[in-house]
Amino acid sequence: MKRIKAFFNPEQYHGWNETKSYFEGWYFKIVDHTEKKAFAFIPGIAMDGEGNSQGFIQVLNGKKSTSIYRRFDPSDFVPAPGKFELRILDNFFSENKIRLNLPEVKGELYFSENVKWPKKLYSPGIMGPYSFAPFMECYHGIVSMDHLISGKLRIDGEDINFDNGRGYIEKDWGHSFPDAYVWMQSNHFSKPGVSLFISVAKIPWLRNSFTGYIAAIWIHDRLIKFTTYNGTKLTKCRIDKTKVEMVMENSNYRMEINAKRGHSATLASPIQGFMDGRIDESMTAEIEINLLDLKSGESIFKDTGRNAGLEAAGRIESILA
Repeated sequence: MKRIKAFFNPEQYHGWNETKSYFEGWYFKIVDHTEKKAFAFIPGIAMDGEGNSQGFIQVLNGKKSTSIYRRFDPSDFVPAPGKFELRILDNFFSENKIRLNLPEVKGELYFSENVKWPKKLYSPGIMGPYSFAPFMECYHGIVSMDHLISGKLRIDGEDINFDNGRGYIEKDWGHSFPDAYVWMQSNHFSKPGVSLFISVAKIPWLRNSFTGYIAAIWIHDRLIKFTTYNGTKLTKCRIDKTKVEMVMENSNYRMEINAKRGHSATLASPIQGFMDGRIDESMTAEIEINLLDLKSGESIFKDTGRNAGLEAAGRIESILA
């Protein structure tokens, strides 16, 4: 029953009966109102092919481009059934609150006005009908595309006020990150109430593979999706050390993306369940976006996202277009 409830609620813990080659992690991005401080907190659980497991919390300092990985006994990782609440010793995570008690970070933050991904019986999360596909190496969920932050944290001896800051929450679970992927996200545009998420990856399927994509832009009260399952085509994908260029198009809209990669920090990532991989993530990237309505031929949104998260990892050449 716990697994069934989690299936239709991607934010909840999914690994109730997992013992080997499995990981699950949540990504909390927080930026203060001055935009001078940006962090990501990543709690999770990892299990290797032999059944060895560990809880973990990663801390990414986006402005300083540094990261810390804290390992915990697996018994310290305690998810709640039927809802998204997670405890790792004295650390607590939910969609409305986090409490941190680490040597480097202490304090509490509260989240409000959360923009949630709409749920439907045939499409319980951002992966749509692919949520029902078995044996995928990685599943993805969005908990909140944008929300208001209140509270304070003491980080490396500095007291930081996050009142009126902006946040974002997502998660992944499965056994490995894709062999090649690019991910980017920003909810800091010229006006509040806009959030952008893009993921393009090489997806192994049965004995073959395909390039899949899930992307969306939230503009005030409107969600526009660009996904493999809604007929979107990736007509351009170019990636190098300094930039990422993409064009996505479906029957109604065309989205042009030009992202500038910023300084990055190294994070641990899952390979067959355990956190043995390494990826570089920037939280200082910029994403220029131009959204066009194909029926009118007019640009309906053109802006640049700041404080953007950006990762490009693996055999990137396999997803270029």
